[in-house]
Amino acid sequence: MFGYVIANPDTLTPEELARYKACYCGLCRALRLRHGSLSRLTLTYDMTFLVLLIESMYEPEAETGAERCAAHPVREHEYSHSAVTDYAADMNVLLAWQNCMDDWRDERRLLSRAEAALFSAAYRRASEAWPEKARVIEEELSSLGELERRGEQDPDAGARCFGRLMGELFVYRPDDAVWAPRLRRFGEELGEFIYIMDAVLDLGRDAERGSYNPLAAFAAGKTEEELHDLLTMLIGECAAVFELLPVVQDAGIMRNILYSGVWTRYNAAKARSKKGEKAGES
Repeated sequence: MFGYVIANPDTLTPEELARYKACYCGLCRALRLRHGSLSRLTLTYDMTFLVLLIESMYEPEAETGAERCAAHPVREHEYSHSAVTDYAADMNVLLAWQNCMDDWRDERRLLSRAEAALFSAAYRRASEAWPEKARVIEEELSSLGELERRGEQDPDAGARCFGRLMGELFVYRPDDAVWAPRLRRFGEELGEFIYIMDAVLDLGRDAERGSYNPLAAFAAGKTEEELHDLLTMLIGECAAVFELLPVVQDAGIMRNILYSGVWTRYNAAKARSKKGEKAGES
């Protein structure tokens, strides 16, 4: 359920795109320095958004620079790094390890177990640094697994679980009585949107395979437009919470992500579907 919170590069200015890439590369660099080169396999753009938002809220000191790496061996690339980048790198590791273990417990995937073993030392370090985050991630993924095992047909149940998980990630300073609750609410709204979006995109495939989909019963008889309207409502509620936050730095990039980028995979899936329909007609 990750990989939805990404930017639409076509509508970013050159300066915004450079900043976005620098944050992403900074996160990749932090993973390597904190948890070893293999940990970069867990890298997601979702955590780049986390960096942008928390840095905009709390304005920590940031380091910028340029370097070559395994992914960019020929040309130097810019990076941006702060304490928030380190936090996001740790959250990336916690999520990746728990996700692998969840797949192993639910489906006995040997590959998932092997991947978890690769990141076990990194997970241990991150969980020792952020025990409450590790606990919440584990509990909510476990709850999601239980919902799937019993075939829960109320999509709100799973959406709330994933919302609570995402809400916890966005609370960087739990002692901040003013903004921590609002950041948690934002994360919850974003998580619920992601969960339902993921279910919408998997509806056809899950139906063909006879696999569980939390939205199957709800979506029965509904049109594509009705499901799109549901997603629009959910991301609209998320965006409304975002607009109440006092963000200035990188606000344009974050609005690009929330108003356009989050639809990237949806639009790509619908384009493939239409292309397939046209091919079938010819």
